[in-house]
Amino acid sequence: MKVLYFDCFSGISGDMALAALTDAGASRDFILEGLSKIDADPFEISWSPVNKQGIMSLKADIRIDEAAASHHRHYADIVKLINRSGIDPKAAEYSLAIFKKIGEAEGKIHGIPLNQVHFHEVGAMDSIIDVIGVSLALVSLGIDRIVASPVPVGGGMIDCQHGRYPVPAPATLELLKGWQIAATPHRKELTTPTGAGIIAALAQECTESFPRMQVQTVGYGAGTRDLPNQPNVLRVVTGIAPDESHQHRHGHDHHHHGHNHHYHGHDHHHDHDHHHDHDHHHDHDHHHDHDHHHEHTHD
Repeated sequence: MKVLYFDCFSGISGDMALAALTDAGASRDFILEGLSKIDADPFEISWSPVNKQGIMSLKADIRIDEAAASHHRHYADIVKLINRSGIDPKAAEYSLAIFKKIGEAEGKIHGIPLNQVHFHEVGAMDSIIDVIGVSLALVSLGIDRIVASPVPVGGGMIDCQHGRYPVPAPATLELLKGWQIAATPHRKELTTPTGAGIIAALAQECTESFPRMQVQTVGYGAGTRDLPNQPNVLRVVTGIAPDESHQHRHGHDHHHHGHNHHYHGHDHHHDHDHHHDHDHHHDHDHHHDHDHHHEHTHD
């Protein structure tokens, strides 16, 4: 059995999870191929190696074409988006589970039915890409079981669409019911609703120590914070559970499903995977591997 451990010592967000899983060996090509099937706004992902307090980590930056972006999405719209995409069935199952958890939490906070939940921060296109990207990454890695650490949520206040809210955001706290929260002195948002949704929907066990496994890969996903005396990264570890270490290593090659019926767009990522490796090593690690997906898909 292949196990994955989310070591959330510095919190978790959607982009941190996507970057960490990719750094741990998930296929970028498989992730981008799946994301290109989503009938949604044009976007671009850039992957950058960054040094976070001495740990080399991968940073995933998602940029949306604001001129073409849809700013109003409800839970039901996101479900349709995923169901119509033709992405890997397991990735679709993960994505739907995450969004259902987040939608239920938002609905409870705002007092509205699930299908009427209007996703603002979470429904923003970058979060949709994060959730589906994370789901595709888990399939690429062939993960059978997900375990996670207690989660530090942070503190202080944060500005959002509804005004000034306490950290953790109400939806984050709702999502983490039944999960262990770790203490932290940092007065910043360390865990976002998207990150909490990933844990709530997919993690099967919470444990402060690593699960027993034969370690295969380790990945670090960089967050946007710069914390004093602590790297703001999410660590993921994959390995084989010892009772089944003699079995094959579930290297699921999901790259050929033939779901090409949504490739109505320009598929720019096949010929111009814009690897702008300008080698601008001015201590900013400008290794921006820009994967441009201008998918003008029309149903």
